[in-house]
Amino acid sequence: MKSARLFLAGVAVAACFATQVVRAETLNLGIISTDNSSALKQRWQPLIDDLNKQTGLDVKPFFATDYAGIIEAMRFNKVQIGYFGNASAIEAVDRGNGEVFAKVKYKSGEAGYYSLLITNVNSKWKTIDQVLKNTHDINLGFGDPNSTSGTLVPSYYLFAKNGISVRNDFKSVLPSSHEANMLAVVNNRVDIATNNTDMVETLRQNHPDLLKQVRILWKSPLIPSDPLVWRRDLPQATKDKLRNFFDHYAQSDPHEQAIMAGITGLSGFTDSSDAQLIPIRQMALFQKKQQIQNDAHMSDSDKKTQLAALDQKLSQLDSVAAK
Repeated sequence: MKSARLFLAGVAVAACFATQVVRAETLNLGIISTDNSSALKQRWQPLIDDLNKQTGLDVKPFFATDYAGIIEAMRFNKVQIGYFGNASAIEAVDRGNGEVFAKVKYKSGEAGYYSLLITNVNSKWKTIDQVLKNTHDINLGFGDPNSTSGTLVPSYYLFAKNGISVRNDFKSVLPSSHEANMLAVVNNRVDIATNNTDMVETLRQNHPDLLKQVRILWKSPLIPSDPLVWRRDLPQATKDKLRNFFDHYAQSDPHEQAIMAGITGLSGFTDSSDAQLIPIRQMALFQKKQQIQNDAHMSDSDKKTQLAALDQKLSQLDSVAAK
């Protein structure tokens, strides 16, 4: 009888440890809201199924209504892996204990993607020069505040460099997702909108008829491809499983390649690090410098102090980039 009790106690302890192991291997993969959650789930769930099958992990998709929701989820350990844009990845790294470990590869062979400014094909806005000269008459569909291609890149390369304040110089500014901005242009709900080549490719694959309603007014310099970020405090064994999976996924298997092609024309993943965020950090700091320099309500002494601090940060980034 005593041996039976000891056996049952051992089984209970073993079950307890087994439960702990399963929980330790259960992860949430956050996916930024470039599209509605049902469309994102349809694209990403087959990859997640393969991830679970090949690694033994229990990974579940995690969606939020905006980029900040995924960033905050990583910060509070509700998300342990995330698919981000570069600007939102900076927030995940700085505030969410995150670390870039991989980035996507494009089927086209491009090293990244592009921010766009679009309008309806029948719009009276025919050229980018026309837009820049008449911003007070224009309703702008803008990106999520943490979007690289929807906000940061056009804010810097298109508007700040041309002396235009997004906040003050347009008739109205309506921030939204890439999908919502694309549909707003197609349906003439906004005059122009920021977007990117990934969303154009999605439309080309799924709704080529709608793409015919879109005119591209401006295309940015190349943006580094989107990174994957994991929490730094993940167990090393879990990191090894994730890295091995993403390093080899869709390299030769037709089934895997088809799944990647369905995620906006991607072909796989390659290793990366926080270093890929340096150009985006520099861009954000340059933009901040311009805002301070153009701030009529800030004293000269405050400007001098804040600009010096930004120059120091830029110098540090230059040093890191040179290594």
